[in-house]
Amino acid sequence: MRLIAACLCLLLLSAPARAQDLLVFAAASLKTALDEIHRGQPVKASYAASSALARQIEAGAPADVFIAADLDWMEYAQQRALIRPQSRTNLLGNRLSLVAPADSKAAITLNAGADLGSLLGKHGRLAMADMMAVPAGKYGKAALEALKLWPQVSNRVAQAENVRAALALVARGEAPLGIVYRTDAASEPKVRVLADFPASSHPPIIYPAAIIATSKHPGADSYMAGLRAPQAAAILAKNGFTLLPIEAKVN
Repeated sequence: MRLIAACLCLLLLSAPARAQDLLVFAAASLKTALDEIHRGQPVKASYAASSALARQIEAGAPADVFIAADLDWMEYAQQRALIRPQSRTNLLGNRLSLVAPADSKAAITLNAGADLGSLLGKHGRLAMADMMAVPAGKYGKAALEALKLWPQVSNRVAQAENVRAALALVARGEAPLGIVYRTDAASEPKVRVLADFPASSHPPIIYPAAIIATSKHPGADSYMAGLRAPQAAAILAKNGFTLLPIEAKVN
């Protein structure tokens, strides 16, 4: 396995002699892990909400690889012939968490009897990513509805452009609670996890990855394979992601 990882790294490192840096468009929640994986490699990354990235790719942005935070936006890209279908893979899994500022004394068990209203206080708001378009926001709203908690907070949500922006609202103390991925919470020492949402309360959190249809970068295939190599897998695991098994391709 070490030999395979080394070969993949050498293939990618040789790419600058033939092309520009490989450009990865990735969901904002991947920033901490991918920045570490990319360190010292000829890779540039653009992080944003999956919805924004998919639309940028559709508008002609020169990306080589797209890693989304849900299946819907990858499907959006595939239906518009923006990716190479045979390169598509379900790469990672994640968890959804309720967070508070690190010095918060709040405590809660996330079930149908939870009292989010009391934790928000009189004027506090629940920080979430955009619930209409951003995967973390969609997962969060689904979880709240499944647990019958949505009526408590429906008019008290502070929506942010992506999950890292929602995390920042809690980290700065501008929101007493937020819904983010567990991996985001692990990246920010100014917040703490109050509880994880039950996996059954929302659709599975899956990060699909694919090569962009128009990419001519010679290192794109090696980059995709390298994300499953031991060194990259260890970094992803350290950051709280679950590496999903490779699916069999259907011809």
